[in-house]
Amino acid sequence: MMNSHEDFQIGLNRSQKFTLGLVLLVLVDIIWVASSELTKYLYEEEAYQKPLFTTYVKTSMFCVYLLGFLVYSPWRDMCSWSSSNSYVLMDPNVEDTNYFTDSPPPLSEPTYVPLKRPECSRSTSKSSGTESDDSGVRSVRFSKLAEVRQMSEEEATAALMARLSYTASVRADQIARRAANKLPVSKVAWLAFTFCVLWCMANYSYQAALEYGDAGLVSLLSCAAPLFTLLLSAAIPSEPMDRISLSKIAAVAMSIAGASTVCWSSLSPSFPLGASLALISASLYATYLVSLKKKVPSEEALDVPMFFGFVGLFCLLGLWPVVAAFHALGLEKFEWPTRPQWAVMFLNGLIGTVLSEVLWLWGCLLTCPLVGTLALTLTVPLSFLADALLWQVQYPLRVYIGAIPMVAALIWAGFLSSPGANGERSAPRDPLARWILIGWNKLTSPRNSFSRLQGEREREQTESLIGVNNSSTSDHEA
Repeated sequence: MMNSHEDFQIGLNRSQKFTLGLVLLVLVDIIWVASSELTKYLYEEEAYQKPLFTTYVKTSMFCVYLLGFLVYSPWRDMCSWSSSNSYVLMDPNVEDTNYFTDSPPPLSEPTYVPLKRPECSRSTSKSSGTESDDSGVRSVRFSKLAEVRQMSEEEATAALMARLSYTASVRADQIARRAANKLPVSKVAWLAFTFCVLWCMANYSYQAALEYGDAGLVSLLSCAAPLFTLLLSAAIPSEPMDRISLSKIAAVAMSIAGASTVCWSSLSPSFPLGASLALISASLYATYLVSLKKKVPSEEALDVPMFFGFVGLFCLLGLWPVVAAFHALGLEKFEWPTRPQWAVMFLNGLIGTVLSEVLWLWGCLLTCPLVGTLALTLTVPLSFLADALLWQVQYPLRVYIGAIPMVAALIWAGFLSSPGANGERSAPRDPLARWILIGWNKLTSPRNSFSRLQGEREREQTESLIGVNNSSTSDHEA
C-alpha cells in the first residue's frame, strides 16, 4: 500500500496535490464527527469520563505504524543507509573536480576463488604441409584461481541508469530525488519527540474542554484555531504564501462569524474552565501545525506514518507517569475500563486518531496550515447535521445559514493558497485588497476628472478674457 501511495503521488502535479489535500481534509472532518459521537457515547452512555487516560490510549495506538519497519522494505533500507551510499542531488552544471581524486575506487579489492572447469583432453595435431616439420606440440596452461572484483553500488546504479530508456530514467530520477529529500529515520524520530508533547497537550486540552465546558462554547472557541494559525504563519512563515493579507483575514472572519451563528443557541453566558481549555487547545493545534510546516516545508520530506509511529512510541513510554501523577493528585482517578469501554476506545482510537490524524497532517502538508485549520472548523456544522440525521434533533434555521460562510471561508482560503498556473506558490494573492483599491479609484476618479475639467474651463475663460482685454486696450490707444 505504501509503494502504491508513493507512485500515485509522484504522478501528480502541484495543483492536483492541492486538490487531493482538500479532499483529504473534508474526509477527515467526516471521520472526526463520527469520532466525536463515539467520545460522547463513551462519556455519557458508558460513564467513563477519563480524558487523560483516553488520550493516552488513543495516542499510544500510533505505535501500530512502527510495524512498517517489519513489512515495508524501504523503511528497513533507510535504517541501513550510511552517508556513503545515501542519495545526494548534484548540480549538473557544476563540474565535480574531485570525482577522480577523492571518490572511492569503482571496483573492490580482488579476491581469489578456486576455478572449476572440466578437464580438457589434450590433443596433438600434426603439422600441415605449410608448417615446418620440426614444430612441436603447443599447450596453454590456465591458473586454478579466478580473480573476482565487485562493482560499487554507485557505479552499479550509474550503469543501471545508463541502460534505462528515457521514460524509465525520468521516473527513476523522480524516485531518487524523493529519496534524497526524505528525512532520515533519526531526524523523523527527533521531530516526533519534539512535537509529541505539544500534540498530546492539544489533544488532552480539547478532550478536557468537552468534559468541563459547554459543548457549543467549546466548539465555537475551537474555531479560533484559524486565527492563531494566521498570526503564527505571518510571524514564522515557511513560504511566501504564508504572509498575512486582507483576503485571509476576511476568510477567518467569515469562519468565526459562521461558527458564532451556528453555536449561538447553545452558548452559555459564563466563561467556564472548558472555554479556557478550548482556547488553549486551538492555540496549541495552530502552534503544532505551523511549527511542523516550518520544519517540513514539503510533503515529500516527511514520512507521515513513520512520524506518528514514533509519536505513539514516545507517548506510550512518557505519558504513563503523567497518568500516575494525575491519579495521585486526585485530578483524574484511574479506573480500569470494562470490556465495552475498551471496545469503544479501541474503535475510536483506530479510526478517529490513528487514521484521521495521518490523513489530516498529510492534507495540511499538501495544502497549507490555514486551509487545514479552516477545514477543522467544518466539524461544527457537520456535527449538528449528524445529530439532525441520526437523532432527529431539530435545530433552528440559523444553524444551517451559519454553515454557509464557514464553507465559503474554506473555499476562499483554498483559492488564495492554491498554486498558480505554473504550479508555483511564490506570492500570496490578495484579491479583496485589489478590489477595494479598484472601487476606491472608481469612486474618486469622477471627482478628480470633474475638478480637472472645471479647472480647464476656468483657464480657458481666463485666457479668453485676457485676449479680449488686450484687444480693447490696443484699440483705445490707437
